[in-house]
Amino acid sequence: MTYEFVFKWGTHGNAFGEFQDPRGVALDSSGNVFVADRGNNRIQKFKKDGTFLHSWGTDGQGNGQFKGPFAVAVELSGNVYVADGANNRIQKFRNDGTFIRTWDHLGNENGNFSEPEGVAVDSNANVYTSEYAGDRVQKFKDDGTFIRTWGKHGSANGEFIQPSHVAVNSFSDVYVADTINNRIQKFEDNGTFITAWGSLGSGDGQFNQPEGVAVDSSSNVFVADTFNHRIQKFTQDGNFLEKWGTEGSGDGEFNQPQAIVIKSGQVTFQEERVYVAEGINSRIQVFKPKIIIQP
Repeated sequence: MTYEFVFKWGTHGNAFGEFQDPRGVALDSSGNVFVADRGNNRIQKFKKDGTFLHSWGTDGQGNGQFKGPFAVAVELSGNVYVADGANNRIQKFRNDGTFIRTWDHLGNENGNFSEPEGVAVDSNANVYTSEYAGDRVQKFKDDGTFIRTWGKHGSANGEFIQPSHVAVNSFSDVYVADTINNRIQKFEDNGTFITAWGSLGSGDGQFNQPEGVAVDSSSNVFVADTFNHRIQKFTQDGNFLEKWGTEGSGDGEFNQPQAIVIKSGQVTFQEERVYVAEGINSRIQVFKPKIIIQP
């Protein structure tokens, strides 16, 4: 099996449906697509076919404004969480962009932030953040109440150097794209280290500053291997399965893919979709499984 290109949308710009350095992508239960349009300081919402629906956000520090939003996540109820990186906060919205709340204190103390770059939500509406400058993961309730934190600067198990995105599977295992360490780390939801895989390189299972990580309903792990300009897929414990993509701007090619999300679960195998946000190409690409029949 491999994955084949289906369609794409987006060009560089600031009109609706255009992007400047999109860094995050998420899906709600209806299949709507949310994109953290970092350079335009906004969130854009689309139908699953790329039809523009809604946009919110402007440059600023007020409620509902952004400075470099890096990531977006959607909980089962439809509420939307945004890692508002340069504002050092998480903002929570209704599905239509109506502001609900923020938690936003700069610093390294528990519950504060130092450039949050990743956000994910588990099935119990717990919120996980990864911090680019803070080199850690934090866990909160959906109202911003601090639960726990783990990680520090370093390259040992459970340590990070400039982590990017974070993802949670159906068992609440937490996957972190440990970008500068060129690896993926897996934890229990209490921060207990489980496993890690990856090293610097271009071979199967190696990475060059991976930024995006996502899981499907079978707990397979997809990684946006950013500077290798490709997507890699692994089992839940890091065994390599497959890869696709080369550097470029054509269909199925990538230029620094930075975020990824998977539509799977209550769909047929052929309805599975992989959405990839590309910063340099300023677009979203969509892929589906393709079964290769050997002669």
